[in-house]
Amino acid sequence: ICCLLLSAYACSAQQYLNLADHDNKPYYFGITLSYNQAYYKLSHDPRFLQGDSVLVVEPPKSAGFNLGLLGNLLLTKQFDLRFNPSLVFAEKNLSYRMKQDSTDQVKNIESVLLSFPLQVKFKSDRIGNFRLYTMAGIKADYDLATNSHDRLADDIVKLSKFDWGYEAGVGFEFYFPNFIFSPEIKISNGVGNIHVMEQHKVYSNIIQELKSRMVVISIHLEG
Repeated sequence: ICCLLLSAYACSAQQYLNLADHDNKPYYFGITLSYNQAYYKLSHDPRFLQGDSVLVVEPPKSAGFNLGLLGNLLLTKQFDLRFNPSLVFAEKNLSYRMKQDSTDQVKNIESVLLSFPLQVKFKSDRIGNFRLYTMAGIKADYDLATNSHDRLADDIVKLSKFDWGYEAGVGFEFYFPNFIFSPEIKISNGVGNIHVMEQHKVYSNIIQELKSRMVVISIHLEG
């Protein structure tokens, strides 16, 4: 709905071109506010079928938010290089159903990530005060709230501090007199296995791999 309303604004404002010289800037900066929905892609270990403790383990989706900065470097008329370092607050949980009593247990795994995405942005031609773009790139994440050093609790699923992966998405640019408003949606998927296996712990040894998955809806305010 927001995009439709802004598209109507852009069409009605085509007679006056906002920020007419902006496309010639070699670089510019901005800020990012985002909503994320995070979860894991889970692969079971052979112990899951052999064990007698856990009936089901599932990764439910949880909501979070991102705060970030944006730096954009002009490469050509159609391509930009974009750096979007962000602080990501996410909660990626694991839900267990135990065999002995069929009760559900949810293990909350909170993450505070420093995320460093580097993206290539492909832009359409500008139509008045409106433009469409797609982007793709790579990212590196560092988890400030990882539990990889916890040693005492038997019910902890430990995660690695570091992760890396890829991102892809689509967005819109609406040119206002003093700034650019850019709603965007992207997928942000980890490639590495962030699970730290502990063979003597029943909540950990049934999991072979955990890979991060995230859908991010962002608003970029660019100058």
